[in-house]
Amino acid sequence: MSLSRNKIEVDKPLGEVVVTGIGLVSSLGTLKESWQRLLAGESGIRRDRALLELPSHPLGLIGQTPISFLPLTEWAVEEALQDAGLTPPLQDCGVVIGSSRGAQGTWEAARLQVRQHGMGAFPQGIVGLPPSSAIAAARKIGATGAVLAPMAACATGIWSIARAVELLQTGQYQRAIAGAIEAPITPLTLAGFAKMGALAKTGCYPFDRQREGLVLGEGAAIFVLETPELARQRGAKAYGKILGFGLTADGHHVSAPDPNGKSAIAAVRQCLERSNLNPSAIDYIHAHGTSTILNDRNEAQLIQSLFPHGVAVSSTKGATGHTLGASGAIGAAFCLMALHQQVLPPCVGLQNPEFDLDFVRKARLTRVQHALCLSFGFGGQNTAIAIALF
Repeated sequence: MSLSRNKIEVDKPLGEVVVTGIGLVSSLGTLKESWQRLLAGESGIRRDRALLELPSHPLGLIGQTPISFLPLTEWAVEEALQDAGLTPPLQDCGVVIGSSRGAQGTWEAARLQVRQHGMGAFPQGIVGLPPSSAIAAARKIGATGAVLAPMAACATGIWSIARAVELLQTGQYQRAIAGAIEAPITPLTLAGFAKMGALAKTGCYPFDRQREGLVLGEGAAIFVLETPELARQRGAKAYGKILGFGLTADGHHVSAPDPNGKSAIAAVRQCLERSNLNPSAIDYIHAHGTSTILNDRNEAQLIQSLFPHGVAVSSTKGATGHTLGASGAIGAAFCLMALHQQVLPPCVGLQNPEFDLDFVRKARLTRVQHALCLSFGFGGQNTAIAIALF
């Protein structure tokens, strides 16, 4: 292995994986709607009493009421396949779709019915509910290959993409769909985060001196991943290619990140090495940026310690809310759009930065060749993924 300014030479590079389709649904809308509204600096967050048994909160709702995970899964998968120009059945296709909550909302609603009306009120259809969004997606597209459902808290999205990339790089498949789904507006999830004191009272302001905490949001991002050969064979467009990823864990605390950031730094370094990149090659960092005191401080310190001053940084959670397990996948989708259109999305909600970083305050036209997406989850899950032009 030898170092150069923009590269780390490795003996045997892994095969390339390109993204030929994106299905994204957020509180801002579908992929094109979300991207346009994000560039305009808009936010899909609004104050809502979505659950009558709980007080109102700022939330990133997709519709007027909380969405269920199964319809959201089907919607995002349909969007991804349509964008990639594919039609089911897709039998020889890997499926790697994660979620940190899954169908929790459906089970909570069923439990409430039983509590109020007895066992006779238990919904019959819930017994046949797919146990994961991955199985639901595999059924929808007729996939008969590997079906994986990773769960790594808020790092689930990037973890899922990484697992799918490995399926292609090891030659098991030429195509996979990957990403994450989250429908977290449930009584238990809201009450849990409120009990922790993690929820914002007025809105989401990543890296701001006045940040209050996170805002829960619904969302999904599904990608069609293919080998370059298969993509060229069918004349498919490519948003970009996945270069590499880093995955580590702190082993420190159930919810708080390790204050010294060693494992998080290791994940980013691992990602850069696997991607044949030095820190100076990164043009844009999509930060996890949850708007919590600990995450934003630790993440800013990480960026300052590893990257040259002047690398562009933004978090999009001020626009979409924190979609928990889906957040890394949504961030990766915005990175791909930034590469595809050569414009960086703004850090919506940021007014008074606490940290000395080059935050993107308004949509910025610039040359973007390499982007890095970061994601960190409870339990000390650390993930990073590098994406490049194809």
